[in-house]
Amino acid sequence: MKHKFGKLVLASGLLFSLQACNNDDVPDVVIENEIISRVTLTLTGTEGDIVTLNSVDPDGDGPLAPTVTVSGDFNVGETYNGTIEFWNDIADPHEDNTEEIREEKEHHQIFFQQSGLGKFSYSDVDANNLPVGLSYKFVAASSPAKGNLTVTLIHKPNKTGENVSNGDITNAAGSTDAQVTFPIVIK
Repeated sequence: MKHKFGKLVLASGLLFSLQACNNDDVPDVVIENEIISRVTLTLTGTEGDIVTLNSVDPDGDGPLAPTVTVSGDFNVGETYNGTIEFWNDIADPHEDNTEEIREEKEHHQIFFQQSGLGKFSYSDVDANNLPVGLSYKFVAASSPAKGNLTVTLIHKPNKTGENVSNGDITNAAGSTDAQVTFPIVIK
C-alpha cells in the first residue's frame, strides 16, 4: 500500500506541474549585457590609408578611465570602410564579444554620435533588416574639422523607434554595453 501511495503522489505532482506550465508561464530568455574592456574601430580609406581608434579600459566599468588612442587623421572628403570589435580582456582567456554581438544582432545596435566630422552609415543589418553597426561607412567632412566621435553599443535597443534605424540614439532606449569617445581630426 505504501508503494502505491508514493506512485500516486508522484503522478499527481507531475500532473500538477504539467498543468501549471503553459506558454504564459515560460520566462523570456534573458540576454545579459556584455563586459567590454576594449573597443577597436578600424577604418580603411579609399586611398588605402588606415586609421585605428582604440579604447582600453583595464577594469571594465570600474573607476579607472580608459586609455584612448587614434592612430592618425582622416582625409577631407575621403570615404572609409569601417569595422568595430568589442573585447573582454578581463576574462581569462580574453573573450571576443564581437562574435556574440554578431550572433545576437537583433539585440544590439552601435551608434556613432558626432557633429561636423562627416557622415556614418550602416553596412550590416539583422534578420529584420535593421542596422547593427559592426561594419559601416564613414565619409569625412568636406572641409577640415576637429571634434569628438562617441561610439555607443546599445543592448536591446528599440530598433523601430523614431529615427533609430538612421543612427539616432535619442529613442533607442535599451541599456549601454559600451560607450567610448574619440578625438577626431579631419585634414
